[in-house]
Amino acid sequence: MSAAEIDLRFTLNGREVQARVPSHTLLLDLVRERFGLKGSKRSCDMEVCGACTMMLDGNLVSSCTTLAADADGRAVVTVEGLTPAAGLSRVQEALVLHGAVQCGFCTPGFVVAITHLLQQHPNADDEQIRRHLRGNLCRCTGYVKILAAVRSLAGTEPGLQPLAHERT
Repeated sequence: MSAAEIDLRFTLNGREVQARVPSHTLLLDLVRERFGLKGSKRSCDMEVCGACTMMLDGNLVSSCTTLAADADGRAVVTVEGLTPAAGLSRVQEALVLHGAVQCGFCTPGFVVAITHLLQQHPNADDEQIRRHLRGNLCRCTGYVKILAAVRSLAGTEPGLQPLAHERT
């Protein structure tokens, strides 16, 4: 017996999309396999690492445990939706400028989480930054450079000017 299929319609990175999928399909699998957006990664399948972080109606979700059905009629934003067609977003640029990327596996989840943080708290302090990023794990950097990159964006890094421009 095959799983029941459901029809979904939602906005993916600003574009209306639709899909027919088995009801047990995860949002991560739908986005990666059906729509070819490979930025979000599968790692823990337990809402622990943040590699699969996406925004659903402006809220952070672990797409590895979120059913695709939950996206029906809603707006999904992935790291690809935060990246300009040419160049890098200001969050990506800050991570690169501060040497906050190593292997890059966790980077897409951090980009989504940092973008969300700065939408909520443009001048986030250390406590807000740490609290907001606690769901994103990095095994390579030790977080020092990631925190410096976020502080530079928020204008709270001593001796650094905020990165206030957005590439076009």
